[in-house]
Amino acid sequence: MRRNQSGIMLLEALIAILIFSVGILGIVGMQASTIKASRDAKYRADASLLANELVGQMSISARDGATLQSRFQTGQADYALWATRVAAALPGALVNAPTVVVDPGLVGPPQTSSTVTVTVRWQAPNEVAANIVHSYQVIVRII
Repeated sequence: MRRNQSGIMLLEALIAILIFSVGILGIVGMQASTIKASRDAKYRADASLLANELVGQMSISARDGATLQSRFQTGQADYALWATRVAAALPGALVNAPTVVVDPGLVGPPQTSSTVTVTVRWQAPNEVAANIVHSYQVIVRII
């Protein structure tokens, strides 16, 4: 009888090690996805901060559509300064340049209203090969 049960303890130990290993691999996988989600959230928060910073600069400057277009639209002087900060803060933002479009919109008394669309793009370092580009867009009306 004893002979039939020899090795059963070894088999139980191997099964326990297998179950433990699968559990550890699951924990490692969850931690990796948590780190990725945290990194993505940081990039999105940075993009939001940068876009809102530009909108704030527009709000305290001369707010007529022509001035906003001549200073902040893609390719203009204030845009270039802001785009440099974006490229320094977000990975891949130099290749995927942000865009700013100012639509002068409604003009007339008593106010001028412009619609501004700011799009910030970035590419996480490990997503370059897959060509995954993330973006954050804010559309505001500056009165």
